[in-house]
Amino acid sequence: MGNQMDKLSHLSYAEVPTVDPNGVDTDEGPRIGVSYIFSNDDDELEGGCAVDGKENDANQEEKQYDQRDEVECAVYNRDECIYEKSVKSAHLEVYSPENLLNKCKAGDLVEFVATAQFPHWAVYVGDFQVVHLHRAEVKNSFLTDASQGRRCRIVNDLYKFKALGPDMVVQNAMEQVGLKDRELSWRNSECFAAWCRFGKREFKMGGEIRIGKQPYRLKVVKSDKHSHMLEFQSLEDMIMEKRRNDHLGRSAVLRELAAHFSSVEEIQSEPGAD
Repeated sequence: MGNQMDKLSHLSYAEVPTVDPNGVDTDEGPRIGVSYIFSNDDDELEGGCAVDGKENDANQEEKQYDQRDEVECAVYNRDECIYEKSVKSAHLEVYSPENLLNKCKAGDLVEFVATAQFPHWAVYVGDFQVVHLHRAEVKNSFLTDASQGRRCRIVNDLYKFKALGPDMVVQNAMEQVGLKDRELSWRNSECFAAWCRFGKREFKMGGEIRIGKQPYRLKVVKSDKHSHMLEFQSLEDMIMEKRRNDHLGRSAVLRELAAHFSSVEEIQSEPGAD
């Protein structure tokens, strides 16, 4: 089987069991007992292709981005927080590619963001260049070219794993340049960049066996007092769902969750429903 993956579509919230919308589990409440099924997220959408499939203007100076539409979330492996993104954090501030170059050091993780697009991750390797997984190939590009008009930021602190030394991070990235298609071991640019920095096999395709209880929990923050929790059997599946939310944006994710819980209430109120 190797790294061959069947492309399967994402299940909607209405098709999977969920935990309490406030993020509080009860003994009687349903819990997610399945892993999500995903297609590759950004092969079709990165590199000048918009969400609706239309070609973006390659000469567009800067794509739109609104930090208020960021999806705040945290990820737990059992009881340990391994990822956290909060709009209150200073490290979420974004810059133009030219300004970010003054802040980057070799081994840094860079995230390019734009409204209604999947975030694109890369490893800064020095000399104004990054290594990134783009359109099913690991490429070495200038950071300004890789940005494609998107704003960007350094995201070393989102994942809480212990990082490898900068030289090893750069080596991990550079050794993969030129890999493509079935040679690849990563589903998206985030998994690739994170693997380069942290060296954990869980970021690779098939890095974990999907059996038994789901050890990963994705907490989507709805408000200061309310959150929604989803469970996954692998870090890879969790990242795919997190990136799908980033792609949709906060407003769309909240509407989707509201529609799901509304449909659940209607089903439960039907005559004869258990």
